[in-house]
Amino acid sequence: MATNADNKPSEAKGQHAGPDIDKVTGQALTDHEWDGIRELNNPLPRWWLWVFYGSVVFAVVYMILYPSIPLIKDGTTGLLGWNSRAAIARELSEVEAGRQAVMEQIRSLPLEDIRADRELSQIAFRGGQSAFKVNCVQCHGSGAEGGFGYANLNDDDWIWGGTLEEIAATIRHGVRYDQDPDTRISEMPAFGRDGLLDDDQIAAITQFVLSLSGQEHDAAVAETGSQLYVDNCAVCHGESGEGQPMLGAPALNDAVWLYSSEPEVIASQIYNPKHGVMPAWTGRLDEVTIKQLAIYVHGLGGGQSAEEVSAN
Repeated sequence: MATNADNKPSEAKGQHAGPDIDKVTGQALTDHEWDGIRELNNPLPRWWLWVFYGSVVFAVVYMILYPSIPLIKDGTTGLLGWNSRAAIARELSEVEAGRQAVMEQIRSLPLEDIRADRELSQIAFRGGQSAFKVNCVQCHGSGAEGGFGYANLNDDDWIWGGTLEEIAATIRHGVRYDQDPDTRISEMPAFGRDGLLDDDQIAAITQFVLSLSGQEHDAAVAETGSQLYVDNCAVCHGESGEGQPMLGAPALNDAVWLYSSEPEVIASQIYNPKHGVMPAWTGRLDEVTIKQLAIYVHGLGGGQSAEEVSAN
């Protein structure tokens, strides 16, 4: 049914009527009507239609050339035979091939020679930094600052030595790790639990140990503990508490403590010592990664040189 300009039906019969016009917008109206509301006959812009048609053509061509249609077990492979996984695998292979020569240098050269080569040392340091974040931060912390019972790797105290070779040996074989025959082993006697010293003697040694590091202590009790220390502790920790890395005995004459410098914690360690365990990484990590970790840990600031150790 046609309508006049006022959107009213035309009563003329046999007269050719044009499209209904909306009196507000002046646009032609379609025959679609919902609850008395009619739709304007406002076609899409020509440019929009061409973009839409172009997108459809592009999609069809893409479906023919590239993997796109899922099937029951796999999908169409496309005429070009390209897929993103193969492309990524190819790129990774190219990167690995480029790294291979450098990794072979790290594998074959001694640690000291790697450190002496500035470019190679930087590559090893960055590789070790990445490996540390994956394998070591759980115990030693994201900044290698350690924690209660876990060694701080930034300072100058090394229970098992801080040269490149010593650090690498600790990483390879771990500490008190039963599954590795070459693991680092040190056992501090349980002086209290096994009845080697009584509570008063342990308290006296505790005060003497506090005095070694210049902490607040009872001088009279520490004097009593000095001979007890010499008789029971000096063989491993040294007469002045300097420690012995060869025995895994930490220094007691500085401000670095594996557990705590609180008197009760020191006394507890003498009474019934804690013995931490570090896994051996040989077999878990390849030799290149272990060397990179040694370079990284050594370069954190507290690493020792072989010359420094010999001088001491």
